[in-house]
Order: sequence, then C-alpha cells, then structure tokens
Amino acid sequence: MIHLPELEHDAPECFPNPVHALDEPNGLLALGGDLSPQRLLAAYARGIFPWYSETQPILWWSPDPRCVFDTSALSPNRSLRRQLAHSTWQFSVDHAFEEVINACARKRPGQSESWITADMIDAYTTMHAQGHTHSVEVWNNASLIGGIYGVAMGRMFFGESMFSRESGGSKAALTVLGALLRDWGYPLLDAQIANPHLLALGAHDIPRREFLNHLHNMRGDPKHPSAWHQAPRRPLWAFLSTRNVKRARQESDETYLKTQTP
Repeated sequence: MIHLPELEHDAPECFPNPVHALDEPNGLLALGGDLSPQRLLAAYARGIFPWYSETQPILWWSPDPRCVFDTSALSPNRSLRRQLAHSTWQFSVDHAFEEVINACARKRPGQSESWITADMIDAYTTMHAQGHTHSVEVWNNASLIGGIYGVAMGRMFFGESMFSRESGGSKAALTVLGALLRDWGYPLLDAQIANPHLLALGAHDIPRREFLNHLHNMRGDPKHPSAWHQAPRRPLWAFLSTRNVKRARQESDETYLKTQTP
C-alpha cells in the first residue's frame, strides 16, 4: 500500500522535497491540499504539479526524469513547414485562455475522462486573471483550431496541455510558443512527463536534479518586457518566417516544381 504525505490546508507553501517522490508511480509526491494560486505557485516553484482525476484526491507529482523542450531547437518539422508555407492561419497570445483550457479539457478518443477537472479549470483561469497562466491560440479565420496553455514563472514556462481541431493546430501553437519563449530568453519549456507524441515533436528527458537546478536559477528572473502582453492576431507564417524557417517556402516551391517536371 502506498503511503503519501498529506498536505495541510493552512500551509499552502509547504511541500515535501521532490527527491522523496516515489519511483513507482514515477514522481508521485503528496496528496491533498487545494488549488489556490498560492499553493499552485509554491508547487511550480519547486518543480511540482497537480495531476489527478475527478474520482481522486488532488495528487502532486515531480517525476524523474523530467520531459522538456529546448526552445532553441523547437521549430516546425518539414511537413509542418510545408503546411504553413502558404497558410492563412493566424496566432494570438492570451486572447482566448478560457476557450483554450476548456478545449484541452474535452475528452479525447480512447479517454474515459479528462485529467483537467472543473476545479483545475477554475484554478488556472483565476491564475490567468492574476497574470500567471498564459495561452497561445491558432486561428483559421474566426475559428480557434489549436492552442496551448501553461504557467509562467520568471524565465520558466511550464506547459500544461494543448489541443487541435485541425491537423497541425497544436503543433503550430507549440512552435509559436517555442519561438516566443526563445525570443524572450526562456531556455526551456517544461513538458512534465514524456510520451511518444511529445518525443516525436522534439522533447527529451533530463534528470530531475538538472531540471530543479535550472528552475532554481530561472524562476526568480524578471520576465522580458514584452512577454505575455495581449497581442492582436498576427499571420502565423509571417511570424515564423522571420525566425529562420524561410526555407519552407523554397521547399514547398521545389516540391511543386518537381511535380510539374515532364
């Protein structure tokens, strides 16, 4: 039987040291407490995050290894570059946070329930109003077709979830987020726990100790002056093409020319 420390309701900043997290299930550290902004911020500052279902108490995790993206290497793959090269999609920042988190919370094929509970939606929406959580949205005309949200702290960003309603929507949102973070001096995008999809997008594992050292160095840094200002919609391709992906149009044109060769 698993015995976990139970968090005290009147001590929202108190968490066990992540080094005491279980090996199996990997990273399970504590239970209980609440989802107040004070407790959530204290958790993220220590490399801890909540993950549970409606039928469970709140469970807190700090896995080893930790899955991350290097923002300097996060760029669209060849197929996405081709897709976006002549796309009219647009992106925005913090324009539709509630829409994004609710879309992420919808059950997906093969899922019996979503881990993004109603209480989590309320908690992270409150944090958004306080300036701690943020979203990137991808639009096709007036339709929201993809997005990603997470928690920002200093020069650390903790990705929580993303969604797609059209092929490439979530990948585009992730790519834009990576480009923004890179521009603003955020070296890592936390992806928490690896899965085949994240690894295929370029994520990789690092030891928890390395992640916590990086977090310690970055969480107190001031954010870039332009970070997370609500910005109007901008053409997605025009934004990305200024960040060393101009070769996509050439690749797309070369592919077209090959199909026209007698």
